[in-house]
Amino acid sequence: MARARIHIVSPASARENNGNWQTASRWRRHLARDYRVTIGPGWQADDEIPDLLIALHARRSAAALAAFTDAHPDRPALLVLTGTDLYRDIHVDAAARASLDRARALVVLQPRGLDELPQALWPKAHVIYQSAPRLSHARPRMPLDVAMIGHLRAEKDPQTFMDAARLVRTPGVRLLHIGAALDPELGRRARETEHATPAYRWLGALPHMATRRRLRRCHAMVIASRMEGGANVIIEAVTSGVPVLASDIAGNVGMLGEDYAGLFAPGDAHALAALIDRSVADARFVERLRRQCAARAALFAPAAERARLLDLVDNLLFPSTHAHKSPV
Repeated sequence: MARARIHIVSPASARENNGNWQTASRWRRHLARDYRVTIGPGWQADDEIPDLLIALHARRSAAALAAFTDAHPDRPALLVLTGTDLYRDIHVDAAARASLDRARALVVLQPRGLDELPQALWPKAHVIYQSAPRLSHARPRMPLDVAMIGHLRAEKDPQTFMDAARLVRTPGVRLLHIGAALDPELGRRARETEHATPAYRWLGALPHMATRRRLRRCHAMVIASRMEGGANVIIEAVTSGVPVLASDIAGNVGMLGEDYAGLFAPGDAHALAALIDRSVADARFVERLRRQCAARAALFAPAAERARLLDLVDNLLFPSTHAHKSPV
């Protein structure tokens, strides 16, 4: 019997190398042993008909999701809410809201994401943490590198990281930013900061594995975002034994835990700089961060993500032979 076919609609491609693409390519690998899986930027009525459509991002994949569910209302569609769609678009954009109703099942990437959904949709919502293979942490050497990984755009708030570089007081600390300048103005500011601030370096975009190898040698990783669905970079830091300093937003708290000690108020460069200084000067503090991150690592194991994804996909494709489980 031929294997069922799954098509993943990803608004990003390998060239963008962002979180949506990493999710799409990783899910293809998770599903490929059991199903025929393709990835593309959309779906149209004259395309080959998959047995299941997986759409990433409620707004950016809305047209593909609408075309598929209109043409094949008997076939299931799964919508993955990946970040800006969950924390902005579904509250202000009609197409994004319509995507919530069109999909037979919804996925959020951490449990706080459920809070953004209308309660009526909770029965079809599922939490699937993303994953990354473990990389052993390389003992940091001087200079102590603190990395921020993410393309330069407003949602990631690279300005706070730049401002913190001017405020860090500890000698021998270097703040590295990895990511392309999707916003040219932020790219200009990064170049100016690099020129004026010896502690700051902007490395631009790097290939994914080169980024991971750089990360595993870091003293800490910063995520300063104003909006996150469930950031891959947190998972990659945690699974490499690198402590995380994170903006106190729902998406980051959902990944790191309600009592995580390395949080700072969004946009507060002084608080971020103070955390960086403390992480170098206070061995007990940085060890607490490492322990808290290590306690979350099992959630981000590839086997755990694959098991939850396969369970959901099997339920959608073969509902009569699989018992449905709790959404969380």
